[in-house]
Amino acid sequence: MNKNRFTVRQMTLAAAVAALYVVLSALSNILNLTYGPVQLRFSEALTVLPFLCPVTTWGLFVGCIVTNILSPYGALDLIFGSLATLIAGFLTARCPSKWLAPLPPIACNFLLVGGLLAYQEAGFTSAFPTAFLFNGIGVAVGEAVACYVLGMILLTVLPNSDILPQRT
Repeated sequence: MNKNRFTVRQMTLAAAVAALYVVLSALSNILNLTYGPVQLRFSEALTVLPFLCPVTTWGLFVGCIVTNILSPYGALDLIFGSLATLIAGFLTARCPSKWLAPLPPIACNFLLVGGLLAYQEAGFTSAFPTAFLFNGIGVAVGEAVACYVLGMILLTVLPNSDILPQRT
């Protein structure tokens, strides 16, 4: 069998992760936590999953696209917010330790989503650096809470279960 092809189990897992990402984002949105300078998406806890199972990267990406369709920041968030999740997933899959697994989502969202929000607020004016720092830190704080609190629970519990195929 070709190693570059997804198995039905892997596609199903990615689809389940995408659906879970959308549902958890909707829950965060009901609580008004999904969009804005401080974003605490419960779904972002799932961004540590590629550490255990790299194929979940694709589910996170699709889930983020579906979630960002509703974004008040429009097409830019749909593109750059979703790319932040995709890039973070690929980097997280290569982390040597579960304690480092949350760092790629935090860094990617700080840079890409923080930059997107700053651009939406200030454009590329002299106010951009300040807006970028403010928004980037706000997004990174929400991401750190989601990944280091909720995500670490997942990284502790899931290796002892049969839910995800184990990292090789």
